[in-house]
Amino acid sequence: MDFDFNLILVPLTIGLGIVWLLDKLALKQRKTRGRGQESLLVRWAYDFFPVLAVVLIVRSFLIEPFNIPSSSMVPTLYTGDFIAVNKYAYGVRLPLTYNKVLDTGEPEHGDVVVFRYPENPSIYYIKRLIGLPGDTVSYNQGTISINDVPVETTPVDFSASAELTSQLYLPGQVGPGQVLTEESAAAMGQEEEDAAQYFQETQGKNTHLVRYLNGMNSSQYAPFLQQQSPEVVSSEGTEWRIKVPEGQYFVMGDNRDRSADGRFWGFVPDENLAGKAVYIWMHKPPGLNLPTFERNGAID
Repeated sequence: MDFDFNLILVPLTIGLGIVWLLDKLALKQRKTRGRGQESLLVRWAYDFFPVLAVVLIVRSFLIEPFNIPSSSMVPTLYTGDFIAVNKYAYGVRLPLTYNKVLDTGEPEHGDVVVFRYPENPSIYYIKRLIGLPGDTVSYNQGTISINDVPVETTPVDFSASAELTSQLYLPGQVGPGQVLTEESAAAMGQEEEDAAQYFQETQGKNTHLVRYLNGMNSSQYAPFLQQQSPEVVSSEGTEWRIKVPEGQYFVMGDNRDRSADGRFWGFVPDENLAGKAVYIWMHKPPGLNLPTFERNGAID
């Protein structure tokens, strides 16, 4: 989710709209010369402006599609999932400026939210919303608490799809001199899955699965947690507490030990919220593989 398509769509739509309007009011090439006899730019304006305008309205204010590029939200979302995002769930915002022009709802605990990454707003991230403005979020011995009330957490037996597990790591170069083949990437994914433990969490209206890796706790490497509360973050990263500022949110990935989330870089400002992920409508395995629709369904 590393590119904002509106950076192309908005200027192109506005430009063609201006040409279309100029021809309607002043140039009048279509009226005087006839359809197909206009200049190329005017013809493009008539052919493409209405389509682009509809696409822009739908993507900006109603539903926008996104592709999942990483495994940070496993098992809720896997690499290659195509999702639909409700763009008006948290307020109607203008494209590019992101100014809210209409309040239509507020985020809730447990929502899967899409937002502009605070350290690089041109990139979109997707995570689970854990802390609302004013909340105190803490973690101790495998349980998250909100305002000192533990989130209902239950161990579950969950068998991940072998096909999806093989996609946890993508083939290609992963470091200097280290290249993963398709076979080695699948083997690495399976090795990691063998160490995975799954829990069911209930936050507000949302009940979902989260994934931890046995013997690993990524929080111990999270610099933001150390900066916020060094007195309560243990050396193993198994205990921490933070306070969410007003107008901001705290998010985490469902794949708790494989997610670069708020524990590492901080809070998400309200103006960075882009929408609520609501539906998986397609999955495309990496490489020359046809898309499948077996994962279609609502996002918990």
